[in-house]
Amino acid sequence: MKAIVLSAGQGKRLLPLTEFLPKCLLPIRDDACALELQLRALARCGVERATVVAGFGNEAVEHFLRVTPIPGLAVETLINPFYAQSDNLATCWLSRHCMGEDFLLLNGDTIFEDRVLRQVLDGPRSPITVTIDRKPVYDDDDMKVSIDDDGRLLAIGKTLKPEMVNGESIGLLCFRGSGTKRFREGLDRAIRVPGALNAWYLSVVNELAQEVAVDTTSVHGFWWREIDSVEDLEEARRSHPEGSHVGALQVAAAGARS
Repeated sequence: MKAIVLSAGQGKRLLPLTEFLPKCLLPIRDDACALELQLRALARCGVERATVVAGFGNEAVEHFLRVTPIPGLAVETLINPFYAQSDNLATCWLSRHCMGEDFLLLNGDTIFEDRVLRQVLDGPRSPITVTIDRKPVYDDDDMKVSIDDDGRLLAIGKTLKPEMVNGESIGLLCFRGSGTKRFREGLDRAIRVPGALNAWYLSVVNELAQEVAVDTTSVHGFWWREIDSVEDLEEARRSHPEGSHVGALQVAAAGARS
């Protein structure tokens, strides 16, 4: 099992903190940034190789990886030079050559406790598994899911009708066996469609769910957070199960300028 971490975005909703520093490098727990927390969790759960797809601030990401080795985890970088003109479908498509075997796919702004990752790795060995959670109300930015009584994915997207919604994707997927090939082929089809640069890779998963069985695994009750805004960042810092509040939000931006 290997991992692909999509960390090409700047995180404009976190400005001015991300004026110089990509959001994957913002400190969350003590001095540990989101990317470090992800990589250390992967290593603790037995993942041995990871590819980090960087874009904005890629030199800072590469420097961080050089000076922060993760014991037990070999990490390489892949650069998306078109990050400013594309959404994560293109970033994911650029990493398709890394999808020749079983792999985890992570959004660079999703952090989680180890139990989340173990739930995915120890769960059913389905070709495609989407990790989900549920909550009482979903907002327009949530990547919502509709599932059947057996946990099979029916649809995934931000614009699902409320009556269809059973949960949300947390930005962690697992591909095994035939699922890796189907996802690569789906990415190749999707990138050729007009408007692909503004699309999400989960649109490919939505299409695949109409063709093959795509399973879900729930991590309801486990700790995870998606970092999109300053409020998300502050809350993640306060609530992280292994750490304490990091301090003033200006720390990251000041470090980037220096």
